[in-house]
Amino acid sequence: MSLELRKHIEEIVSLTDEEFEYINSHFKLKQLKKHQYLIQEDEQVNNIYFVISGLLKATFNDLNGKEYIIQFATENWWISDFQAFYNNVKSITSISCLENVELLYISKEDLDKICRESHKMEHFFRVKNSSGYVALQQRILSLLTTNPKERFEQFTRQYPHLGQRLSKTIIAAYLGISRESLSRLSSKV
Repeated sequence: MSLELRKHIEEIVSLTDEEFEYINSHFKLKQLKKHQYLIQEDEQVNNIYFVISGLLKATFNDLNGKEYIIQFATENWWISDFQAFYNNVKSITSISCLENVELLYISKEDLDKICRESHKMEHFFRVKNSSGYVALQQRILSLLTTNPKERFEQFTRQYPHLGQRLSKTIIAAYLGISRESLSRLSSKV
């Protein structure tokens, strides 16, 4: 039984022990080491993942090979290539481990099944998907409308715990700035 998963779900909906046991029976455990890939570009994606421990990053490579960091996922976050997962297409992103990770995962079929059978779980995943959509929209708007200093300040406010877990090079790439610019910005804080 995953107490982390139960606590996470119960932040939104309450579950009986029997309901949770049934839901939990649809999840499987996966452990990966730092630098391993969870998903690589151009793969079929059949699962979404709940992070029990560790840190991952989702990236996209353009036609010139430049890597863009789309998101991070740490404890109690969900991650996948959601376009590939929901639309049954090949992945366009890669997800790699920045630390050793422990994940729970569920297949599309099992996710659809528990959402069909449980209004509580359908509600839970609707809330999580809506929150993820809002966060992604905020990230896009931040990249389009703010300067590097504002993006850095937003990052440190929104993810204060990640600054100690990520290298300056990775943070700079996420913010779309050079490592040198990040060093200048972080020295002023």
